[in-house]
Amino acid sequence: MTLLDGFGLHLGPPGAPAGDGELPHGVQRLVAHLCLSGRPPRAAVAGQLWPDVPEDHAHGSLRSALWRLQKVAPGLVQVSACTLALAEGVRVDVRELQDWARRVRDPHAGPEDVEVPGGLLGDLLPGWYDDWVLLERERLRQVRMHALEQAAARLAAAGRYADALEAAHAAVRAEPLRESAHRAVVRVHLQEGNLAEALRSADRFRVLLAEELGVQPSEQMARLVRDLRPRSSRVPAGG
Repeated sequence: MTLLDGFGLHLGPPGAPAGDGELPHGVQRLVAHLCLSGRPPRAAVAGQLWPDVPEDHAHGSLRSALWRLQKVAPGLVQVSACTLALAEGVRVDVRELQDWARRVRDPHAGPEDVEVPGGLLGDLLPGWYDDWVLLERERLRQVRMHALEQAAARLAAAGRYADALEAAHAAVRAEPLRESAHRAVVRVHLQEGNLAEALRSADRFRVLLAEELGVQPSEQMARLVRDLRPRSSRVPAGG
């Protein structure tokens, strides 16, 4: 299952084509909800997905969605009298993103465990505006951003500067006005000894922030590069 950068149902071995075109949007919503919620009670699923109709109507819609799903992807969902869940062994990209973020936070994980994974940096279900999607999208955005910044720091500490810059720049691309992401880039350059690159990165962010928001970077950013500037040209933080 893929939910990052859009809904996709891939049946068969890895790399198999997506089959989501065969699923009505209501069925896609059911599958996506189960990917994000684990093993919810059936009543909770019906109420979450069809909140504006009577309870018996919501349960009927749930039964219809399950029937349609069974026709396209038999066995994808485990159904009991009280709960629903994805079948064992179903891979979900959102869960893989969260597993990677946990490895990044694990002090015992090695550099190879915190490398930025390909295909796991997109937004959750773009174009979907259900409340439960919006809340989870923002939570995952924060998980992703913090993990990228931590990965940059850990990879740089291990001397893997190219990989560290990849992680830091991925954070900047995702959130161009996020200062902590730009600080991650500057720190990697400093650790590698590329002082001019560090100063250029800090200056680019300062110009961007002034143009977009009319403010200056924080004192934290200013401290990183203060000693790199000639004394006469130092820019005070906040002004």
